[in-house]
Amino acid sequence: MFDRLIVITPLGLLYGSSGSFLSPENLVGRSGNRFPPSSATVSGLFATVPDLEIKTLRIAGPFWAKNENPQNFFVPTPFNCLVEQGTTTITYRLSWQTEEKQWLPIQKTQWEEYKETLKKWRGGTWLPIQEYSDPTTVYQSPWKYLPHLHPRLEDGQRRVQVEEDRDQGSLFLENAVQVDPDACLIYLTNQSLPDGWYRFGGEGHLVDVQCHPITDPKVKQILEKDVGKCFALITPAVWGSNRLSYRSPQSPEWEKEALLTDRPITYRYRLGGEGTTKRLSRGRYAVPPGTVYVLKAPITKPWFKWDEAWFPKEGYSFQRWGSGLALPL
Repeated sequence: MFDRLIVITPLGLLYGSSGSFLSPENLVGRSGNRFPPSSATVSGLFATVPDLEIKTLRIAGPFWAKNENPQNFFVPTPFNCLVEQGTTTITYRLSWQTEEKQWLPIQKTQWEEYKETLKKWRGGTWLPIQEYSDPTTVYQSPWKYLPHLHPRLEDGQRRVQVEEDRDQGSLFLENAVQVDPDACLIYLTNQSLPDGWYRFGGEGHLVDVQCHPITDPKVKQILEKDVGKCFALITPAVWGSNRLSYRSPQSPEWEKEALLTDRPITYRYRLGGEGTTKRLSRGRYAVPPGTVYVLKAPITKPWFKWDEAWFPKEGYSFQRWGSGLALPL
């Protein structure tokens, strides 16, 4: 069970892109954004610690918190909570209505109003974990992107270096990320990581890492509850085999009555290899956090007791990286 928080405080900018290489004629911008770093990135920090038992390691995230209260960290808002553009208040909370075969507001008095509305709804918001069971207000991400070019210049010149084997320059666009000074990144784990400064993500950016026990009994209770029949993901979920990705585990226990989700997101990580070589995993598609499942029969156990056969394996089980961490609704 998760019993510790990894609190990561940036010492400056953080790496926020997937490594897009550009030519002088093609200085386009933000398609390679990747932030916050996945739990697999944090797993690499544990690999640098000698004599640490990593076979039983479990990590989940990413989340974030305010520095003065990391115990009440923020998790992705479930997709059944609709927030109008330009506001922070949840307008509707939807539930699956079996007879109508629709996602409709929990309060029946709002059904007709909801069906007639054509407003756009805001995504990418977060909820405090302590308010997850009865949310009213959402929060936006406490970071912003700062695109930054890394040119390789000719010696003694002010123009971009031209590579010998091809007639073009060499530019690297880093979408650096500036995190609010009052905020930090949070990951859940079941093992301690020594406090200190670490290189985190690409381009050698430094962070301060501290590991704290989860002391809030309400948070422990939420994480230990059975997910039941209706639950939402708070981390990306990779289901399926090594070659195929699915929306849910291929198990009779996961017979779905309804699913509320969004477009899949890409998921990839690197494993240690010989010397400095890192093996790149197979590219996968993940179900995005916030996805809401309604099953025909409840799952009577919390996430950390789920069958490992539900998770794909590639080097390690994806359960190691908190795939599909879910909370009951």
